[in-house]
Amino acid sequence: MKTRDKYEKIAELAKRRGFFWPSYEIYGGVGGLIDFGHLGATLKHKIEAKWRDEFVRQQGLIEIETPVVGIGKVFEASGHAKHFTDKMVECQKCKRKWRVDHVIQEQTRIKGVEGLSLEELDKIIAEKNIRCPECKGKLGKTQHFNLMFKTSIGPYADSIDYGRPEAAQSMFTNFKRLYEMAREKLPFGVAQIGRCLRNEISPRQGPIRLREFTIMEFEFFFDPEEPHCPKLKEVEKEVLAILPASEKMKKVEKTMDLTVGEALSRGFIKAEWQAYFMAVSKQFVTSLGIPSEKQRFDEKLPWEKAHYSAQTYDHEVYCERWGWIEVAGHAYRTDYDLKTHMEKSRVDMQIFKAGRRFIPHVVEPSFGAERLVYATLEYAYTKKDDRIILKFPIDIVPIQLAVFPLVSKDGLQEKAMEVYTMLMGEGFTVEYDEAGSIGKRYARADEAGVPIAITIDYTTLKDGTVTLRDRDSWMQVRNKIDNLPEILHKYFKGKLKFKQIGA
Repeated sequence: MKTRDKYEKIAELAKRRGFFWPSYEIYGGVGGLIDFGHLGATLKHKIEAKWRDEFVRQQGLIEIETPVVGIGKVFEASGHAKHFTDKMVECQKCKRKWRVDHVIQEQTRIKGVEGLSLEELDKIIAEKNIRCPECKGKLGKTQHFNLMFKTSIGPYADSIDYGRPEAAQSMFTNFKRLYEMAREKLPFGVAQIGRCLRNEISPRQGPIRLREFTIMEFEFFFDPEEPHCPKLKEVEKEVLAILPASEKMKKVEKTMDLTVGEALSRGFIKAEWQAYFMAVSKQFVTSLGIPSEKQRFDEKLPWEKAHYSAQTYDHEVYCERWGWIEVAGHAYRTDYDLKTHMEKSRVDMQIFKAGRRFIPHVVEPSFGAERLVYATLEYAYTKKDDRIILKFPIDIVPIQLAVFPLVSKDGLQEKAMEVYTMLMGEGFTVEYDEAGSIGKRYARADEAGVPIAITIDYTTLKDGTVTLRDRDSWMQVRNKIDNLPEILHKYFKGKLKFKQIGA
């Protein structure tokens, strides 16, 4: 019997408990599209809210919301209509289409083929006798495939417009208005959380590679002649595991553990603001329960970088099935986008400051929400005595509390419902469960990641106290019902440990 890897176990749990599953499942599903159930949607929203708090509120950014559909002129100016492509190969037998670099890497373990020409890729396919992953048929000639979803706005079929592949362009096209909103001061940042579309060739990685996904990104504008980041001192001793492109070119694959200050002084990171946000990114991902030793920053090689990037580091997390996966990208876009939009729109994007006119430079941290959801799930997934426990950090749990009557008689149900209603009124997310034995209910709560289960028993009817059970240690304490709102609010704010919430 084949042993299931962690992804298969999580996918099974995700379907059963309502985290995620393939879209349009009754019709066989569609690659690259997933649906989120009640637990998954709540977890995703909690991660988005945490990101918004740490990167928008705490960093003082402006947040906007813009359309998913964009006019063709925008993406012609940005270069996406021309450059946003992957290389594709078609099976001559079954006609399935594949992303050619993935097929080559899977069948030969050859790395770094993304930058090769079509002719070079065809040569590898022929020499290594690479076949279709599905039917083992012969592969045809490699060709370029644009990942943009084409559409048309209104009844004009001759107009080619696009679903946005990133949220960034609206922040560039709105720059003049946003600069005024920022009181015409640099530096400043503009953030957006929203849906994006990329017509991936052959997505086969569940929630990791999607055709429709949620992006959380911001553009941070600064004066290129005043690039100093005053916040750098807060993180300059933060250690980053980095894999610089210069070392990769020397065939060095081992990460370097450097402080932010060292990485800047040695020239491995070009912009101080980029280094600062890379450190904050590491802290954010760590706060989702992903250990720092399972994170790294991998710099894109010259032929791997996007057309707009002077330097890009992928923030990667190690997953059991796929190895290192990107959960965020940190791109130094210089003045590329504002300059091209200024040329195409003929709207001046320059800033006048201290007797000079210039176009600001930009660093862009961009996070994939669905990838973070999956990575969070994988690192939360644990087992104890053959029971599944999702050990989510308490600030992102989908359900905060579960309320159980010990048995369904003698007034315990009514009392449990009173406690449930009171806690809901206090703003907690609470689940009520009276089905099955108390042990089964604890198990259900554990595998949904509920941190605290509250049991109403016969002692409750005598003295007004309840049992509180910890998800991770299974420790139990008691406290009075009247004390629950205060102690639980402090607990979920991180001001009290579980041992401190009862006796």
